[in-house]
Amino acid sequence: MTVTAKIEHFQALTADPVAVHAIIERDGAVILEGLLSTEVVARVNDEVGAVLDDADPDAELFNPIMKAFHGPCTKQVTGACAISPTFATEVMCHPLLLALCDRILLPSCARYQLNLGHLLQRGPGADEQLLHRDEAVWSDVPKPAPELQMATVIAFVDFTRENGGTRIVPGSHRWPDRSLSPAEQFAQPPPRAEQIAYAEMSAGSAVVYTGGTIHAGGSNTTEIPRRGAHLSYCLGWLRTEENNYLAVPPAIAAKLPRKAQELLGYAVHDSIPRGGGYLGMVHMQDPVELLGRDEL
Repeated sequence: MTVTAKIEHFQALTADPVAVHAIIERDGAVILEGLLSTEVVARVNDEVGAVLDDADPDAELFNPIMKAFHGPCTKQVTGACAISPTFATEVMCHPLLLALCDRILLPSCARYQLNLGHLLQRGPGADEQLLHRDEAVWSDVPKPAPELQMATVIAFVDFTRENGGTRIVPGSHRWPDRSLSPAEQFAQPPPRAEQIAYAEMSAGSAVVYTGGTIHAGGSNTTEIPRRGAHLSYCLGWLRTEENNYLAVPPAIAAKLPRKAQELLGYAVHDSIPRGGGYLGMVHMQDPVELLGRDEL
């Protein structure tokens, strides 16, 4: 009998971060049911709705490969923290997500940061994305390496297998091919169907996975657009996938709570207490302090 891969579920309101982290270490991914309340989901949907409605799936991207990767049926809104204050405060700063970042990322940096925060709407007819590991964006980091990233896909409508719920390959963060270059990884035989799980979950829930876990968006064979957020965090000494200082410039960041400003990268990465140096200062000052004094 064929055993189909599964993703373990936790109720976010009662989940113990230590227990959740243990499963992420084992499987590479978990689903957090009810991470966001229905009220938060509604507010984010309201704040991004008009921008997402106006997004052009056929807009030019900086690299044609990325356009092919997302496909012609996907709308995306970048810099979500600049568009939705609720996303910046209630989603990016969610205590459970940060508790997991503390365990996955903080051992390897003085401070972690937002990597990117996008809203993605995969419309009817969207094809399956290419299965991949997110950590490939830092392919020049020598291996073996610490975990570089913790990522989430958060449902802003119910996710089903039929409407393109995220495909996850549990355990793939432990596969030997992770030590290969991205090109060499793609040359490997693809995961078998029984190795792939589907993040079927209600609106407000999230699938959380590490940068080394193979995953991809699914195909949408329904008439319902599948709206979700890709929110990820990375080590504070890495260059981020999205330039968050430009995506969320000082004039907007200044209106956010300090924790959000720090996660957006406005705080110095200070490794001096760890025997290292510092990154990201401005005029030999911590930019988050300058931001608070209206000096940026």
